Amino acid sequence: MVVADPQLEQVVYSRPHTLTDTPTHYCPGCTHGVAHRLVAEVLDEMNLRERTVGVASVGCSVFAYNYFDFDFVQAPHGRAPAMATGVKRVLPDRIVLSYQGDGDMISIGTAEIVHAAARGENITVIFINNANYGMTGGQMAPTTLPGQKTTSSPNGRDVETMGYPIRASEMLATLDGAGYIARRSLHDPKNIRMAKKAIRMAFETQARGMGFSMVELLSVCPTNWGMTPRQSLTWLEERMLPFYPLGDFKVSPAVAEIKI
Repeated sequence: MVVADPQLEQVVYSRPHTLTDTPTHYCPGCTHGVAHRLVAEVLDEMNLRERTVGVASVGCSVFAYNYFDFDFVQAPHGRAPAMATGVKRVLPDRIVLSYQGDGDMISIGTAEIVHAAARGENITVIFINNANYGMTGGQMAPTTLPGQKTTSSPNGRDVETMGYPIRASEMLATLDGAGYIARRSLHDPKNIRMAKKAIRMAFETQARGMGFSMVELLSVCPTNWGMTPRQSLTWLEERMLPFYPLGDFKVSPAVAEIKI
């Protein structure tokens, strides 16, 4: 039996302090957990945990407050931006984060997110786009791709009768109150690193009082897509990326000067 020498071992990664030691409720392969880790790492690195207030949405992310070790409030379905606005205006020295899925943010919550961005509310939104209603059974969402099969569009999304998907980042980028709007993906290590940099830029935007910031993260949903975790990563890369191109869609002149 070979016993490892502790003096020769080196810790290369440990759980961020901002994450709690809690078993996950997410399905195998779901990238919500990756998004949580990136947010936690950024808040640790910026030393913002003690100042942060999170707003949990309704959806798969409804239990986000179990995983983040900072103050959290629960918003009604779609109303996280409104609640985040209230928290930030009452406590302007806090870093206010809303964490929302596509069904929550860009369906029932469309008016809330549009007007929060238009007002230039100094909050940060992490928007998880997995192209379906993940928590309630995989129904068609505003982000579901043309032709994509869901439990409520079993023959595929027909754009003539069901409309076209909404590209939230492109839409919100047209609003003057937005300081930083970006879309990234969580399907491979390179893009995960780029996602973390965008999340850092979003929090820097808020910390410096430069207006509304949002990072859209393309995420997988293996259970409702009817795929293995590996298949879902390939599907995201091959199907979602062409329709939802990655990049920075709004970087205000002041935000562009931030060096991270």
